[in-house]
Amino acid sequence: MPPQREDPRLNDPELYEKLRQDGASKQKAARISNAAAKAGRSSIGKKGGRSGSYDDWTVVELKSKAKEIGLTGYSRKNKPQLIEALRGS
Repeated sequence: MPPQREDPRLNDPELYEKLRQDGASKQKAARISNAAAKAGRSSIGKKGGRSGSYDDWTVVELKSKAKEIGLTGYSRKNKPQLIEALRGS
């Protein structure tokens, strides 16, 4: 029987651990490592683009983004707290 991985949902545990050491959240590291395993690491790097700064967004836009990505407790946060939460996800 082959040895079991720590978390069978991770398709690239090595990349996951590197991302976690670089400060990525568990969800973000898993999302990136699984996408890289599926499509290849070089193609994932090419997909990215530039996004506007969260500092330029309104509170309503920030709360909408927080809801979209599944953050909780965003309705009680002010703009700097929302930006911090979104950058940490």
